[in-house]
Amino acid sequence: MTDQPTATRPGEELDLSRLQAYLLEHFPNARGNLEVLQFPRGFSNLTYLLRLGEQELVLRRPPFGANIKTAHDMGREYRILSALWPVYPRVPRPLLYCADESVLGAPFYLMERLHGVILRTEPPPGMTPALMRGVCEAALEALVELHSLDYRQAGLADLGKPEGYAERQVRGWTERYQKARTEDIPGMERAMDWLAANLPAESGAALIHNDFKYDNLILDPTNITRVLAVLDWEMATLGDPLMDLGTTLGYWAEEDDPPGLKRFGLTHLPGNLRRAELVEAYAARTGRDVSNMLFYYVFGRFKVGVIMQQIYARYLKGQTQDARFAALIGLIRETGGMIDKAIDTGEL
Repeated sequence: MTDQPTATRPGEELDLSRLQAYLLEHFPNARGNLEVLQFPRGFSNLTYLLRLGEQELVLRRPPFGANIKTAHDMGREYRILSALWPVYPRVPRPLLYCADESVLGAPFYLMERLHGVILRTEPPPGMTPALMRGVCEAALEALVELHSLDYRQAGLADLGKPEGYAERQVRGWTERYQKARTEDIPGMERAMDWLAANLPAESGAALIHNDFKYDNLILDPTNITRVLAVLDWEMATLGDPLMDLGTTLGYWAEEDDPPGLKRFGLTHLPGNLRRAELVEAYAARTGRDVSNMLFYYVFGRFKVGVIMQQIYARYLKGQTQDARFAALIGLIRETGGMIDKAIDTGEL
């Protein structure tokens, strides 16, 4: 049930001699030969398991071939984890940041290795609807807890500019899509104009994760309804918390959604709240006004579609060898269809 690493993918190998020398310099008690494995899931920053004698570490670095520096800022992600670890007990402990690109060709950081369950495309054995509901509730509580965090006290008041956040996000993701577009997808094209024309009023500021979904959560293997840690903080910032919830909804597939989109996680299984129910539960716990949630949902779908489009464009250019990316165009088309449906019906 626990998430296990495998052999490193071709083209994503690390320089073992340079890395071992660096580790021995900064971890003087470490002994033995360095072994490197890779956690094979995830479509963005690369994650490796390092074994140096008895010690296990997790290394995060940008993807090979990526040139979107603001989306793969290892120093920023390390700073966020360092600030959160003392006040939000749902992050892995950060250990060391390396800005010296001569070591691995890019900045990277190291954090503790946590053992737990990560929900991917197949449910673990014994996942009943009751357990699934418990996981769903625990994930929601972790998101609500994050949005209620005093980010000023945590030392993160300068992490972003909450004012005008929604407008900047719509503009920014529209520009990213236009640069990465490989074919016309009607729903994605429609979303750009619709979002710009339906911007909501400001609804407050919070520390937001911006990629909060099941496969970014480590669950306790002894109690799967407990969230041990939230992973992948590369896009965290200060902004409208409903934009964060909208991104979660962008990944949140239901039983009658297109089959490809159900590969994002297990939210379609019995026991999960439906999207509208999740919004109601969030509103009940936070007191936030969710009457304009259609905008945030369409934004979330569009944003997820743009992320996939950027990765797919890198794949077509030969900047990544990961064969999984070839199928992304089908998911982008399905995402466009979901956007059309939401705008036409006014429903999540």
